[in-house]
Amino acid sequence: MSGLDRRGFFRTGAGVAAGALGAAAATAVEPARPAAADDVNGLGWGRKIPQDGIGMHLYTMRGPLAIDYPGSLRQLAGIGYRTIGVSGRFGHSAAAIRGFADDAGLRIVLEHVGYEKIANGWETAMEEVRLMGGRWAAIPSLPGSLRSPDGYRQAAAEFNAAGEIARQYGVGLLYHNHDFDFAVMNGEVLWEILANETDPALVGFELDLYWCVRGKQHPVPYFHRYPGRFPALHVKDMAPNLGFADVGSGVLNWPSFFDPEQVAGIEQWLVEHDSPADPWATARNSYRYLSTMRY
Repeated sequence: MSGLDRRGFFRTGAGVAAGALGAAAATAVEPARPAAADDVNGLGWGRKIPQDGIGMHLYTMRGPLAIDYPGSLRQLAGIGYRTIGVSGRFGHSAAAIRGFADDAGLRIVLEHVGYEKIANGWETAMEEVRLMGGRWAAIPSLPGSLRSPDGYRQAAAEFNAAGEIARQYGVGLLYHNHDFDFAVMNGEVLWEILANETDPALVGFELDLYWCVRGKQHPVPYFHRYPGRFPALHVKDMAPNLGFADVGSGVLNWPSFFDPEQVAGIEQWLVEHDSPADPWATARNSYRYLSTMRY
């Protein structure tokens, strides 16, 4: 891939970020693949993200949504987005948000549902995800009290039970990671406990690629090790100083991350930026990159 290090985390010349995380990248490499016949002049492998696979995780847009939820969804559709992941309702009901999305021509693919709901209100939450038309409920994080091997084993058992209930509503259960999920304790990577001890038929992952890299893990080996378990991604770029960046403007090696889409089971590429200076610029820039890139 011209100008890219296909086997590492970063685009060639990534600078500070490569210096900070390069040691991990050197030991976590993507399996080689033959050259593709449809690669044109070395500009790409020829595949594009399907248009209905490019979505926006609405945490990025929380400022505009708080002011005008339906109008913001219409603007996202005007940019070209076709799907959204819901994160916060801003006082609106599930039925109202479904109506806003339908009116904008957007499809809700998932909602973030707090871990605490598993113990209190899980069935109601699944009914509301189904009402929105969502395919998945994603747990956005685990509480600090569970950040140990025993805690992650407890969470895995709870996820299996919650996933069984979710399936009764026609909803899948996903877990969304942060960097702390990849901490190594007693020789174990915490996130891998979840992957190893949950039922693949009941629990999948919404892999946040930025936080995976910040956790000094390479996503591609996980795609191969746990095939079919990553229906949704958070596509969040990394600035050279390890901060957040609009997708395509940072240092992450997106073609190498997306290349194993079929083995990973990827269906949704959801843009996210945790602290955009201008959410609308981030939305436009990120969509432009994802809609034109090749891998």
